[in-house]
Amino acid sequence: MPENLILIVEDEPSIAAVVDLYLRRAGYQTLRAADGKAALEALDHASPDLVILDIMLPQVDGFAITRWIRDRGDTPIIIVSSRREESDRIAGLELGADDYVVKPFSPQELVSRVRAVLRRVHKGEAEAEASLAFGDLTIDPSTMLISVQGREVSLTAKEFELLHHFARHPRHVFSRDQLLQSVWGGSEFIDPSTVTVHIRRLREKIEADPSKPQRLVTVWGVGYRFEP
Repeated sequence: MPENLILIVEDEPSIAAVVDLYLRRAGYQTLRAADGKAALEALDHASPDLVILDIMLPQVDGFAITRWIRDRGDTPIIIVSSRREESDRIAGLELGADDYVVKPFSPQELVSRVRAVLRRVHKGEAEAEASLAFGDLTIDPSTMLISVQGREVSLTAKEFELLHHFARHPRHVFSRDQLLQSVWGGSEFIDPSTVTVHIRRLREKIEADPSKPQRLVTVWGVGYRFEP
């Protein structure tokens, strides 16, 4: 059974209680925070393996908490929000969230997404592959860190998994649907724009000029490829 600790940050007691119940039934440990301030205090005193995070919170909103978490590490984040506009989803993903779930949602679906994110993180931790080097870009699967021109660059778990997938298949062209299948597990609930957002974030971290990418290249009308 899973033993991961999940922090649930949700100000609606009924939703928090249902999510808590389903996660505990699935074997996870849970910790709850009803507002942004309480969430930051919990993150200061605990080390959750994953955070389920509402956006519209009292005191400190979910976007600010996402930035706070990303400034300090790569703890997986699943945003759960009633804000369904594409701009909100893109904002959450660009800040570093691993997934974005719109309310109302199925508790079983949320548990499945938690399992999928943690499974990918654990798989990355367990793999003992050798580092990959492409000129001044080095990818280390054992630490989930990369370096560019000798400078260490920290990636979220999903960013690293996407880059690692490309690096293992240099010059292979992948469509967005293929990347969703290989990196996100092919969930029908994940917006294809998720891929675009993660590509953009990676380019900002590994390209000398993100507006003219040389490593993560767009193949117009088809998808993307990695140039070693």
